[in-house]
Amino acid sequence: MQRSVNGLIIECVSGDITAQPDCQVIVNAANSQLAGGGGVDGAIHRAAGSQLKAASSALGPITAGEAVITAAFDLPNSHVIHCVGPVYSESKPVADQLAACYTRAMQLAAEAGARRVAFPAISCGVYGYPMDQASRIAIRAVANCAPERGTVELARFVLFSEQALAVFNAALDGV
Repeated sequence: MQRSVNGLIIECVSGDITAQPDCQVIVNAANSQLAGGGGVDGAIHRAAGSQLKAASSALGPITAGEAVITAAFDLPNSHVIHCVGPVYSESKPVADQLAACYTRAMQLAAEAGARRVAFPAISCGVYGYPMDQASRIAIRAVANCAPERGTVELARFVLFSEQALAVFNAALDGV
């Protein structure tokens, strides 16, 4: 599904975030040490090669809601933005931290001159964020960046399953 919000095209697709050659930037759901890990983080590090770990580790640690940018090395993209999402909790300000990941990533992508950026579902894996809540936060945060998007023309959410795609499409439909 695809929708235009104030000139920014937001789309949701099912696929592999490491296979988005038309995007100048991909976003990594990183850990606070920026040292690689499992899930999306591990897949991106494996595809990018060992140089990514050295480059990203040198910029850490960072906390939930923060993001940094590195080269993409062996990936077909120019840059990787590493965002640390929050571990889900009902008693902490995790929604604001999750939204900050997407907002900061959009800012860094624009600063890098990117036209297209691909996002995973940050915090929805081992960090336990409920997909329905996370999708609404993610779509809303990116849509809110539309008026100040700079060079960014397209924000793509690359989801790991058809179920995740359906949830994100529903959130996009609500924008």
